[in-house]
Amino acid sequence: MSQAATDNPIRFTLDGQDVEALPGETIWQAADRLGTTLPHLCWSTQPGFRADGNCRACMVEIEGERVLAASCIRQPTEGMAVTTASERATTARRMVMEMLVADQPARADTHDPDSKLWHWAEALGVADSRLPTEPRLAPDPSHAAMAVNLDACINCTLCVRACREVQGNDVIGMAGRGADAHVVFDFGDPMGASTCVACGECVQACPTGALLPAAGAVKPDRKVDSVCPYCGVGCQLTFNIKDDRIVSVDGRDGPANMGRLCVKGRFGFDYVHSPQRLTKPLIRRDDVGKDDVDVDPANPLTHFREANWEEALDRAAAGLKRIRDAHGGKGLAGFGSAKGSNEEAYLVQKLVRAGFGTNNVDHCTRLCHASSVAALMETIGSGAVTAPFTEAVNADVIMVIGAHPTVNHPVAATFFKNAVANGTKLIVVDPRGQALSRYATWVLQSKPGSDVALLNAMMHVIAADGLVDQQYIQAHTENYAALAEHVKRFPPEQMEAVCGIPAATIREVAHAFATARAAMVFWGMGISQHIHGTDNSRCLISLCLMTGQVGRSGSGLHPLRGQNNVQGASDAGLIPMVYPDYQPVGDAAVREKFETFWGAKLDPNPGLTVVEITEAIHDGIIRGVYVMGENPAMSDPNVSHARSALAKLEHLVVQDIFLTETAAYADVILPASAWPEKDGTVTNTNRQVQRGRKALPLPGDARQDWWIIQEIARRIGLDWHYDGPAEVYEEMRQAMHSIDGITWDRLAREDAVTYPCHDENLPGDAVIFGEGFPTPSTRGKFVPAEIVSPDELPDADYPIVLTTGRVLEHWHTGQMTRRASVLDSIEPEAMAHIAPTDLEKLGLAAGQRIKVTSRRGEIELTARADGHVQPGMVFIPFCYAEAAANLLTNAALDPFGKIPEVKYCAVKVAAA
Repeated sequence: MSQAATDNPIRFTLDGQDVEALPGETIWQAADRLGTTLPHLCWSTQPGFRADGNCRACMVEIEGERVLAASCIRQPTEGMAVTTASERATTARRMVMEMLVADQPARADTHDPDSKLWHWAEALGVADSRLPTEPRLAPDPSHAAMAVNLDACINCTLCVRACREVQGNDVIGMAGRGADAHVVFDFGDPMGASTCVACGECVQACPTGALLPAAGAVKPDRKVDSVCPYCGVGCQLTFNIKDDRIVSVDGRDGPANMGRLCVKGRFGFDYVHSPQRLTKPLIRRDDVGKDDVDVDPANPLTHFREANWEEALDRAAAGLKRIRDAHGGKGLAGFGSAKGSNEEAYLVQKLVRAGFGTNNVDHCTRLCHASSVAALMETIGSGAVTAPFTEAVNADVIMVIGAHPTVNHPVAATFFKNAVANGTKLIVVDPRGQALSRYATWVLQSKPGSDVALLNAMMHVIAADGLVDQQYIQAHTENYAALAEHVKRFPPEQMEAVCGIPAATIREVAHAFATARAAMVFWGMGISQHIHGTDNSRCLISLCLMTGQVGRSGSGLHPLRGQNNVQGASDAGLIPMVYPDYQPVGDAAVREKFETFWGAKLDPNPGLTVVEITEAIHDGIIRGVYVMGENPAMSDPNVSHARSALAKLEHLVVQDIFLTETAAYADVILPASAWPEKDGTVTNTNRQVQRGRKALPLPGDARQDWWIIQEIARRIGLDWHYDGPAEVYEEMRQAMHSIDGITWDRLAREDAVTYPCHDENLPGDAVIFGEGFPTPSTRGKFVPAEIVSPDELPDADYPIVLTTGRVLEHWHTGQMTRRASVLDSIEPEAMAHIAPTDLEKLGLAAGQRIKVTSRRGEIELTARADGHVQPGMVFIPFCYAEAAANLLTNAALDPFGKIPEVKYCAVKVAAA
């Protein structure tokens, strides 16, 4: 829409009819809305694309004007008379198309015969061209994900705008002049050698087949709309399917992605067709003990034998029931999955509570944002975000701290980059540099583990300089006096030595945040995965409360949730301390309500968390565990300790799609459904509940996860009779008032609805807590935080700080992405990211094999010189089983969130 748009409609005539254009509409948009779709090649109707008008395929005639007008960029004016089908306009459009076709390979030889260009050529009756053919540019096959066929390029620049203006990556540009103009990547590099992050936005936008998936153009025989199963952004997408295989993926205009995808969401789905999929139930062979887990996922029969479902389910349930009956609920535990649906998460926690008789149920939130949730619940009474990340475009200032959105939440990062392009100021705080830093006004590369010092210093400045929002504090908060007194002890001049940020910079950033009309804070696991993670989050919450930056458009608190359904799984009660909707298990009235609802006696005591369950196994308390879709043998800290616990179990049941490192310890393995093979709902980091739809048949004898859970429940004495996910969801709505207004049928129609939503006829609330908080006093609470050192500091023996995380191309423990051919080919090897100066100091070279050793273990991998890593640090992704970073990490827990300190431990680095 144009900046010149007004609130009044524009009346004009279109092909002789009196019509109205909506404010800001172009002629093309008005015509399309009214049923006349004109040819268009140089712009996309997807959100975020700016019309350019360079292809001239949409020309129309305007009465009184000498030349034709490009309808995609021309806006109607009052009284204008537009003709789309005049002989002059039609002839011009046909001539434009003939010139474009002249620059194409013949349709029989073209890279995409079903492209938009050939669609419009056919509609205009242009099959070939009378004009001479131009010389062809050579193809560029250098990229693993995408093919570059510039012989089909028409220089429409859609790819340039997709890369630069929509995704904000600025890799694609134009070089040359006139007839020599052509698309380039960076400085004329091959695409595979450029800084391209393979989001594929250019492929989705390209109208000719000049840019395609590397596998080429494959026309699907059907399409299924669903949601991406990777990060917490929750991108809506469409699976393009041929012969029951996903051949490509397109982004859909969902509320979280507006048509955008990242490399995983676009190119990361052939894992579902992997030959290593589990397709038959497996039972551990009698001659193979749990001390032998060296099993090849492609050949599990060395350690397991195949069984039918009846035998496998009977064996799985009998072992769990035997332990429960002999030792009570305390002898069992269950892990659910943030990669499954809300319905599956709900059933897992209900199975553990009502069937096992314990609250020992947890999932990966314990390893990502448990401390954030603990702080949010303590201070504002809610564990979810207060505003979606799309509100970033309405903020004056954004702070991204302890997070790498371009890696972990790439589509969310595009909205941050879009906001900066529109004038928003960005503060990036992280010990490691990152791609988002180039867009930042301030980059604070702080010392690892020093967040409380930095944030307390910022709050000191805001309080001392009179920048607090006194009216907001008085109306909506409590305990501010204690915080104000507390932060007096943290002047920037003293904290500079602690956090490594100059005092002047701290003051400047504090002023910018406090004086912003609207400011938002986004944080990740660099904040939460510390023994002081809850304190870190308390500080961020206090920073926003003292400046009144909550509850308004462009303001708020947003912990970027990691996995696709970690928010939903938490909401559904997959946490040991709370029932669905965060209702405390220790509250007698709440417990009585759920006992009546579920028809079962429930344990009044909060259960054990992931790491505590490991310790309880070693202590001989927990003897049996049911694992649905989690992989603690890779994701837990001090993973050798966790693996030895799994080996010690009397009975382990694993339900998964691959033979994971955890499944190698199992007594029974149950083959489950991948996300594209199931129906269900998921809830993203924005609190948007979204529908996923079954796109593929199950492989072999694999079964739906909800069905497997129900069959186990029945065998241990629960009278469950669900017909499918829809019925489970409707039961959830009875337990969770946050989704009162979100029915299964509504999601089928609308695809996504934000919670809280209390009426089926109203939209959900995207920005919340403008009128107060769900606390007993309705006020937000300030909780001061002291500086707490990491549990394990570097010393002479282990002088380097290890931090762990993800890389763009891989996800979590790598079970899916390491089996996605494109993703693994881009980033196939475990790398230790080390500052170039440290490599030189250690006498090492990039590309050299090295050993990284902590007090808990040792791994061998390849060194990578990384200027984003500050000296004295090493960063290792935790997705590579052959160099499992969690063999090194520390299991010390935050006392409040019970989250382990996997972001900080001491290591030494040497040549292998």
